[in-house]
Amino acid sequence: MARKISAITFAAMAALLAGNALATEGGGGVYPNGNENYLVGAMPPPGTYWLAYAGYDHLTKLRDNNGDRINVPFDVKVGAFAPRFVWVTDTKILGGQLAWHVIAPLLNVDVSVAGSSQRKTGLGDIVFGPGLGYHEGNLHYVFALDVNAPTGSYKKTDMANTSRNYWNLEPLIAVSYVQPQGINADIKFHYDFNAENKDTKYKSGQEFHFDYALGYGFGNGWVAGVGGYVYQQVTADKLNGATVANAKGEAMGFGPSIKYDNGKGFFITAKWQKDFSVKNRAEGTALKVKFSIPF
Repeated sequence: MARKISAITFAAMAALLAGNALATEGGGGVYPNGNENYLVGAMPPPGTYWLAYAGYDHLTKLRDNNGDRINVPFDVKVGAFAPRFVWVTDTKILGGQLAWHVIAPLLNVDVSVAGSSQRKTGLGDIVFGPGLGYHEGNLHYVFALDVNAPTGSYKKTDMANTSRNYWNLEPLIAVSYVQPQGINADIKFHYDFNAENKDTKYKSGQEFHFDYALGYGFGNGWVAGVGGYVYQQVTADKLNGATVANAKGEAMGFGPSIKYDNGKGFFITAKWQKDFSVKNRAEGTALKVKFSIPF
């Protein structure tokens, strides 16, 4: 099942100041790429669980359609804390354990572009949806559908927003291979269907992306390795029904990743990642932390 926080929301002003079109509206999306880590596909036994995500993203560059830096002062900092509640039921459908989840992210967005700046703090876009979990020995996998609702604060004239201001459907598949000692591998595939932003008449294109983690378990609860993401926009954006040319986004991220699991329901993961191979999007670094506390 997906575990996420609402994505950074840039104003279209960033693109206008740069004189370039960014992929998807303002160069952002509903999902913060690279947010997931180890245990992404391992659904727990029936019960109620509380997880949380904390993150800090610092974006300092804008890249054009050729991957070249856009010459405009640009600095975006986003701090996030996103509690997530998961209910794994006793119900089985198609052999999988049925679960439901909801995430309510709290964001602090600080945007500075070409001498203008704005900060906004508040609730982001709430995420909810069902999932089916499966277990085959050390292999675990989940099929899920996330719904991203535009519940955050949005004004089309603002530089900083805590909402994308449109609905999004995000089917996903997450797979985890878990060993106390030995190779640990995780991957989560997403495909995004974005609705139109009614205030701007902008419809962001469809997006394919996946997060991954690969590490080695030392047999004492610790796993160390690497993680990151790959992102590719699949279809073109539309503004007032017309196709926006040469504005599909691409990006990758990579960095070190660790996990500690006490074997009693508590675990924590942490990852630092740097963006590269970026086109029509913002580039920077991010620190991502995820933890679970059983109750």
